Amino acid sequence: MVTHDCYTQITYLSLLQVELAGIAALPVFVIKVSEVAKMDASTVLYNQLKAAEPFFLLAGPNVIESEEHIFRMAKHIKHVATKVGLPLVFKSSFDKANRTSSKSFRGPGLTEGLKILEKVKVAYDMPIITDVHEASQCEEVGKVADIIQIPAFLCRQVMVNSAEKVRLAGNPNMMVCERGTMFGYNDLIVDPRNLEWIREANCPVLDDGGVASGGLRELIPCIARTAVAVGVDGIFMEVHDDPSNAPVDGPTQWPLRHLEELLVELVAIARVSKGKQRFNIDLTPYRD
Repeated sequence: MVTHDCYTQITYLSLLQVELAGIAALPVFVIKVSEVAKMDASTVLYNQLKAAEPFFLLAGPNVIESEEHIFRMAKHIKHVATKVGLPLVFKSSFDKANRTSSKSFRGPGLTEGLKILEKVKVAYDMPIITDVHEASQCEEVGKVADIIQIPAFLCRQVMVNSAEKVRLAGNPNMMVCERGTMFGYNDLIVDPRNLEWIREANCPVLDDGGVASGGLRELIPCIARTAVAVGVDGIFMEVHDDPSNAPVDGPTQWPLRHLEELLVELVAIARVSKGKQRFNIDLTPYRD
């Protein structure tokens, strides 16, 4: 069973009309799909991402720093993703409310942040993912975001159980994202076996090599290479044009100037690997 620690996240596709099914007996956050919206654009997007080959990309800066910056990042990241041939969902946070320090930069907040994300979505004609920190935010966020990212502290469960609770709430459109497991203070371990075991959730599996690197940026390519070789459906990557001066989580963000270089390599590995195929193990006795 996969450990669902404070770094592991579960991601759900939102819809234009969203109801909250509330918090279940165990504190797992779920989103209920309304009957009218079951076949809307978000369901279409979900099916497109599931079918993406060799994988899809969720990428963008950690947090919205300004409208000008987010537009610049969206422009360059979309250009790279299109050039490499990967379906892109653009990501950024409107509020980094889950920071350890109360003095950390938090972003523009819900109202202004959603306005900026909606402008980016329309200007560059691409889907958007952003995260929430309270159940009460989901309805507003769901009006703009195509995917709602639910942090682990709202899903204190193992991954497979969290995914099943979302289905029971009425939403079959979900993805799970592996971000490593904590073993002691500041010791984040990425176990590639998790990527295989999480498939039991029967939904797309993603890997976030940035957070999983534990702030050691040089390990991001290593983790991402492993993930695509294993056969993940998507890569989640935070990208910044000046990560050394990023206001939040600079060490876990991949430099924009190296994005194309890394993605080209990951696509090549994914195309060679048979990671998405289950190995058919024949246990009948071997005969000469």
